[in-house]
Amino acid sequence: QVQMVESGGGLVQAGGSLRLTCAASGRTFSSYAMAWFRQAPGKEREFVAGIWGSSSSTYYADSVKGRFTTSRDNAKNTVYLQMNNLKPEDTAVYYCAARYGTVVTTPSYTYWGQGTQVTVSS
Repeated sequence: QVQMVESGGGLVQAGGSLRLTCAASGRTFSSYAMAWFRQAPGKEREFVAGIWGSSSSTYYADSVKGRFTTSRDNAKNTVYLQMNNLKPEDTAVYYCAARYGTVVTTPSYTYWGQGTQVTVSS
């Protein structure tokens, strides 16, 4: 069982930055692939970024590539999403998710956080 809590969301102007944090429980955190998804009102949940457990290799959606960076600290059971040059279209609820094994871009993750709101004003 993995429980996760996101933090760091808020209101920011376009061009600004935010750093999201996802703190997870569990003794085998490094075995889990972690991902960030987001969901805007009236839209489907979409993949943003993923990071593998042991290698910390990363993968990004084209819409955020070059602006967002995900990282993890397995000693702290924590994963981060650094978001730079934010745009109004980045406005959404952001969720962290975990699954055993590999990163996938579909919402096929076993564990989910409660979400944190990110609002980017123009």
